[in-house]
Order: sequence, then C-alpha cells, then structure tokens
Amino acid sequence: MIELLFLLLPVAAASGWLVARRSARPRPAGAGRDPAFFRGLNYLLDEQPDKAIDVFLKLAEVDPETVETHLALGSLFRRRGEVDRAIRIHQNLVARPNLSKEQRAYAVFELGQDYMRAGLFDRAESLFGELVEQRLHRTRALVGLREIYQQEKDWRRCLDVAQQLQSVTDESMSTEIAQYHCELAEEALKAGDAEAARESLRGAQTANETCVRATMLRAQMEMAGGDATSAAALYRQVGEQGPEYLSEILSELREAYQRAGRTDLLEDLQRFYREHPNVPVMRALADAIEQEQGEEAAVAFLTDHLARHADLAGLERLLELQCRRMKGEEPVCATQRAALAVIRQLHARQPDYQCEHCGFEARHLHWQCPSCKHWGSIKPVQAEAIPEALQTEPVRQTA
Repeated sequence: MIELLFLLLPVAAASGWLVARRSARPRPAGAGRDPAFFRGLNYLLDEQPDKAIDVFLKLAEVDPETVETHLALGSLFRRRGEVDRAIRIHQNLVARPNLSKEQRAYAVFELGQDYMRAGLFDRAESLFGELVEQRLHRTRALVGLREIYQQEKDWRRCLDVAQQLQSVTDESMSTEIAQYHCELAEEALKAGDAEAARESLRGAQTANETCVRATMLRAQMEMAGGDATSAAALYRQVGEQGPEYLSEILSELREAYQRAGRTDLLEDLQRFYREHPNVPVMRALADAIEQEQGEEAAVAFLTDHLARHADLAGLERLLELQCRRMKGEEPVCATQRAALAVIRQLHARQPDYQCEHCGFEARHLHWQCPSCKHWGSIKPVQAEAIPEALQTEPVRQTA
C-alpha cells in the first residue's frame, strides 16, 4: 500500500499543477475553486488509492497540458497489473489530434509497453516498428522489439535489431550478436544443415572471437564429422577461452583426446588448474590424476586444493576416495561415510551456476539468464578462497 501511495504522488503533483494553472485563468464572477484535487489528496492520506485515482482521472481532461498526468496514470495502472485500464488511457491519448508529435510518440511507446505486458506481441511490435521508422524514441523501441523477438525465439530478427541498436547507441553488442548466431547455428544443426550452422558460427566468432559457445559447437561438429584431431584442438581452446565451462565438455574432451591419440590431457588440465583453480577444472584434474597416477595421488591433490579453497565439491570428492580406500575398516569407514552424507546434503543445496549480473541461481547452464535476460552472464559457482592465515600446510605429492 505504501509503495502505491508513493507511485500516486507524481499523479497528484501533476493534477495539482493543473488545478493551480486553471485557477490562475480568468473566471466568471462567482465561480468557486474546484475542491477535487484536495479531495484526492485526502484519499491518498486515508490510504484509499482507488478513490484517489478516480478523482485524478476526472481532473485530468486530455489536452496538451494534462498529457503527463495521463501518462503517469497509465504507467501506474500497468505497474499494478491493471493492464486493461493502462491500455485504455494510452489508446485515448494516441487518438487525440491535439497532441504534439513528441507527446504522441511517448504515448505510442507506453501503449506498446502495455501490449507487451498483456502478451499482445504483434500489436506491440507494430507500434515499436512505427517509432523506429519515425526515429522517435528509437533506442527504447528497438529494445522493446528485441525483447519481443527473444521471447518468440526469432533469432534472425534479434540479430537485425541488435545490429541496429549497436549502430544507434555506439555501444558494443558483440556478446548478444554472437549468441544469436549460436542460436541460429543450433537451429541449423537440428535441421541437418551443417553448412548454415558453420556460417552462423563464423558470424558468431566474427562478432566475438572469444565466444566459448561457438567454439564448443564447432568442436561438437568436428567430432560428429569424425575429425577428432580438430575437435581435440577446439576443446583445448575452450579450456583457454573459458575454463569455467570445462564441466560442460569434460566427457567430450576426454573422448576427443583419446580418439585423436593425444596423451597430454593431464598436462593440459594441470595448466588450466594453475591458471584458473576453479571447481570444474579441479574435478576434471582429480579424475585424470586418479586414472593415470592412482587414488593416492588424487587424494594428495585434493588435500592440497582444500588447503586453499573452502570447496564442498572438493571435500565430497576427497571423502569418496577415502571411503573407497578404507572400505571395511570400521569404525573409521563408518565415520567417513557419515561425514560424506552430510557433505553431499550441504553440497546439494548449493547452486551450481549463478548469474553475475542479477544473482539468479540455477542447477544447469543457461546461455541467457532466465531472470535478467543477460547473455553469457551465468557462470559456474566458484569455491571461496581460504585466507592465507588459515591455510594449512600443503601435502607434497611423491613423484
């Protein structure tokens, strides 16, 4: 209720200005002052916003001097979820012949926002397109069109609008453009059109040469085509471009190295870990060490990792290895299993991914954040570093 009262204050102010302006005009003798404005304020103070809105609507007869009041009321209705009332107000404004070109354009934009809120995307698209053609509120109209096309998954139109926005605002949209190309590439792959997919991926990497998603898709295409050597090189490139995404390609990475006859997987993972000691790389390296050097070496590596990072995933992996090594040794083994159950429960409550822009938490990777709609902002959650004063002495691995 309090928030609604604050939203109504601009409407009250506009209506007050209107009343004051009209009271300053010459009046016939005996004309009294219109008490409606003060009655509306009383409704606000008595926390009766619906009655206050009705009063201000009656005060705000549409003329060039009251457009701002109507726009404020329409915006208020939309925020309250009363989209039908907002649409009626803005439609009434747009139909008025006595508005300036700028005032009508503003009303058209607000009506487009109403239609978007109501899910009437075709009507909103038409109004935003009109504003773009007239070069009025062009940037906001293009943003509105991009939102519509993203919801409709019309990636080619998204691409066109993003390029227009980039030219109009001089702000880089390379991330968005690259992601739209990747969406088109995935659609082409589903349709079995490999050449169209390759063309889209070239567009993605032209827009953003460090686009990890494009590199991943290229690697998948090379593997599907039987070129394991090229795929291994591309997967290695993913580790260099975005090691935080290694968790998404680990099985493919191992398979590509195996089929290509490469024996440097462990060395590459160690290098990735030294440069980016994050959770996905830690997991991959622990598995590779266990496979090539044995459980004892993997335990030593995880112990060193946990000496520097408060990482539940690493602790879970360490306890799994220790339980396996101490199988049958009671009661130590039972204690380890109990601790492992607790760690698994705590770890299961943690999100695997989080949006760097809005903080949205997810269990799976989304290239576009479902909450704030930013592209490429969702990343795997990283382990918290332990302050040096609290770090334990690392375990030295034997050669």
